[in-house]
Amino acid sequence: MASCLPGLVRADLALGSGTLTTVSDGNLTLPGSFLFDAMPQGELSSILADYNLATDQITPDCNLALYRDSERTVLFDVGSGPDFMPTAGTIVDSLEALGLAPEDITDVVFTHAHPDHIWGLLDDFDEPLFYNANYMMGRAEWDYWWNPNTVSEIGEARAAFAVGAKRRMEAIKDIVTFFEDGQEVLPGIAALSTPGHTPGHMAFEVRSGSRGALVCGDAIGNHHVAFRKPNWLSGSDQDPDTAVATRNMLFDRLTGEDLAVIGFHLPQGGIGRVDKMGDGFVFVPEDS
Repeated sequence: MASCLPGLVRADLALGSGTLTTVSDGNLTLPGSFLFDAMPQGELSSILADYNLATDQITPDCNLALYRDSERTVLFDVGSGPDFMPTAGTIVDSLEALGLAPEDITDVVFTHAHPDHIWGLLDDFDEPLFYNANYMMGRAEWDYWWNPNTVSEIGEARAAFAVGAKRRMEAIKDIVTFFEDGQEVLPGIAALSTPGHTPGHMAFEVRSGSRGALVCGDAIGNHHVAFRKPNWLSGSDQDPDTAVATRNMLFDRLTGEDLAVIGFHLPQGGIGRVDKMGDGFVFVPEDS
């Protein structure tokens, strides 16, 4: 169901005794070249026209997944905070619209450590904002950003990403719990390795009762070319070829197992299903 508070609480999905909600962290403003430069420009323009999008600039939504049951309030990623983009960093307001404060979050589970997913970790005093939470991150993702060589090897355009990630990770280094592919990180929440966007990116299968959903983070990064042309390389992915294989694996699972999809940058709240469309797919929002 879509929320009546656009820009704050966005959509929700009942899962047995629990509920998955997306809460907005605002949106990003990016040059289209960040995604599109390596794509076939003629065909790209035609696809983007179908979605009323331009090639020069994109403004993707940022949807944080929030899972609640009788025991836990689990936040997947923490958003951008105040230091990344002026259009993002609204997670505290979005939680407040749900009647939640940072101290109500029992667990924070990271998909990966790009700025719009981890820079919201710290408060004004450089302490963890969600101070009652248990923090969890995939071991491979942590090791990649913790490696002192990453900042010099990641490329000039992303060097600030590495510096910013390391700074936030230092604040939780003594309390973070690591997990591996296939591990149940919390009851009913299992990790799924989805590398490519970053080396250790993780998605999560959430199940309660008979229904399941995949919290995909940025492994499926948009509702247009990632769906329509999953084999196209994207400039947003650190390892584009691996990201293609990951997208295809996820689409196979989402369609073959009838799982709901929760995407960080998908529109209309980011919760929906995946349908086949020609040689690609289409995102169908939950309230459609």
